[in-house]
Amino acid sequence: MKVLVIGASGRLGAAAASALSQHHEVIEASRSGEVQVDLSDTASIASMFERIGRVDAVIACTGAVPFKPLAGLSPDDFRAGINDKVLGQVNLVQTGTPYVNDGGSFTLTTGVLAREPIVTGVVASLANGALESFVMAAAAELPRGIRINAVSPSVLEEATDYHSYFPGFVRISSEDAGQAYVKSVDGIQTGRVIPLG
Repeated sequence: MKVLVIGASGRLGAAAASALSQHHEVIEASRSGEVQVDLSDTASIASMFERIGRVDAVIACTGAVPFKPLAGLSPDDFRAGINDKVLGQVNLVQTGTPYVNDGGSFTLTTGVLAREPIVTGVVASLANGALESFVMAAAAELPRGIRINAVSPSVLEEATDYHSYFPGFVRISSEDAGQAYVKSVDGIQTGRVIPLG
């Protein structure tokens, strides 16, 4: 299969690309790589697909959100998180659907904060929860047998700079994260969230 991994320059994206490249042709895309895309711009998404052609699976390991205490969050902070993490991945699905082959799939990325909060994680929890609800609903409406799932990882073992923000959380390896993307791409489930940690 031909698999597009967006955000492949990050830890999760690299893990997904590495795991999937063992059995599939993987195309890596990011804001600054050889194949460039800006998920906030639907024209950029369409241009990327015109360049690479049709694919069997699309993975999004993208999305930035502000981490601040609730009392310090502004409406602009909430908008920034929604626009980048949520609407970027939603844009990818809506614009990318015509370029995904029959029976293909989308895999989005959410995170543990959809189900377990941390201090300063309000926007991340909101964004992750919104994406998980989108996946559930979109699965019922995607055409041509196209599936959609989300991978929802806890903090990565390798992301040591984040460990202090996740006290007591089970850490997961990049290898385990990569296998969750393989499960979504090669499996049969749709409308599902695959939790890790």
